[in-house]
Amino acid sequence: MNFRKAEFITSAPSIRECPEESLPEFCFAGRSNVGKSTLINKITDKKKLARTSNTPGKTQQMNYYNIDDKVFFVDLPGFGFAKVPKKERDRWGKDIKQYLLMRKPLKLIFHLVDSRHNPTGLDQEFFYWMASKQKPFAILLTKADKISKNKLSQAEKKVNDILSEMNIEVPVVPCSGDTGKGVQEIQSLITEFKDYDYTE
Repeated sequence: MNFRKAEFITSAPSIRECPEESLPEFCFAGRSNVGKSTLINKITDKKKLARTSNTPGKTQQMNYYNIDDKVFFVDLPGFGFAKVPKKERDRWGKDIKQYLLMRKPLKLIFHLVDSRHNPTGLDQEFFYWMASKQKPFAILLTKADKISKNKLSQAEKKVNDILSEMNIEVPVVPCSGDTGKGVQEIQSLITEFKDYDYTE
């Protein structure tokens, strides 16, 4: 894969409206305003592929992107502090969990955490939930260019310590949607997991 052919396909409000299960899927999950859209744009080298905003909660549906006609990227609605009614946030949570549990082509969940802050209680619950459901995931520490190398090392250690306490072992990748840090490692994970068959 060269991650250069990329196009928006559709926005799905629920799993029922997702595209036909034709390609492996990689989803991007995390708190609102953690940098999902910016990172997708960097991975594909398309500045305007995914819409970015300074307003949390901009992504309100599951946005599908076709990458190289080989995989789908799925930008999930952010959770946490989106300025939308609680009823709507609860619906997003239900739809996201249905997608994560039931979507057969889903190969890997990228859970994004802002490297400038400790993982929230919601983040940690999500780590545990994914592990308990035996869902393969990786943690992406975003906005790594915004802090010093020392602070970034501390952030990475903090996440690994939390995972270790939960007896979870998954990749933790510091990255930046601005500088491209970590993008090659993310692309390698996608290439590695896209043909993986969990039924074997």
